[in-house]
Amino acid sequence: MWLSWRWALGITVVLGLVGTGLRKRPPAVVRGAHQALIDELTRMFLLYTLWRICGRLSVMGLERAMARGEAVWRLERWLHLPNEATLQGWVLGHGLVVQAANVYYAVVHAPAAGIFLAWMFFAHRDRYPAARNAFALTTFACLVIQLVPVAPPRFFPEFGFVDTAASYGQSVYSATLGPESFNQLSAMPSVHVAWAVIVGWFSWRLGVSRWRWLGVAHAVATVWVVTVTANHWLADGLVAAVLFGASWQVARWWEQRPRREPVLAASVVGTGSGETHWAATRGEGR
Repeated sequence: MWLSWRWALGITVVLGLVGTGLRKRPPAVVRGAHQALIDELTRMFLLYTLWRICGRLSVMGLERAMARGEAVWRLERWLHLPNEATLQGWVLGHGLVVQAANVYYAVVHAPAAGIFLAWMFFAHRDRYPAARNAFALTTFACLVIQLVPVAPPRFFPEFGFVDTAASYGQSVYSATLGPESFNQLSAMPSVHVAWAVIVGWFSWRLGVSRWRWLGVAHAVATVWVVTVTANHWLADGLVAAVLFGASWQVARWWEQRPRREPVLAASVVGTGSGETHWAATRGEGR
């Protein structure tokens, strides 16, 4: 139901060409303002393209995905994490709640991230580069790990899980497994949770009104939704949050690193006629 990777790649190419054309057109001020927006849109569509492509790839066979999913479940029991089947059982008797959770899982994920990035770009431009880099690094790290297929909870009815989306005809996934439907097995870690945590974190830190609670609420709602719909293990979300924490530290370091910038140094030069004039010489400094 989302834009395919082919369309996303095509949009990326078009935006790149537009950006290249803007660099060659005056005036510089107007060009610079539009250039920044076009460049960011190009990066975001490229990131989206990679996300969609990686959902179709695997570096390991699909046959072991069930074993890895079961291993995650057993690890959670060893760590005494809440049982997702129990949490899901609390809502299974409330059809409207379950259907709302299915819709939230399918519809809100990508638009919420897009709205967040637009808000950061226009309202917090000085903080935007670090936030965007953290977003990109977190997504990249999640996608790399997801190349190893892991089955989600809904594949394990023997543990008490129900595929709620399939039960109500709201599933966004194929009914059969295969290379084309690998994204069903990209459960670990959860990009849903990763993006929602990013939205919640920056909304709380940078928001100055009660609207910042909307981002926090989205993060909490996403964790609840992916759990009660049996689309992700709780461990998937924990790993995603840790990856964001590490990515945010890297992004902050990158933005705060010392930079060498050109510095103009003035010197007095004497002329043969007794007059003096100032000459600017270019040096390098921090």
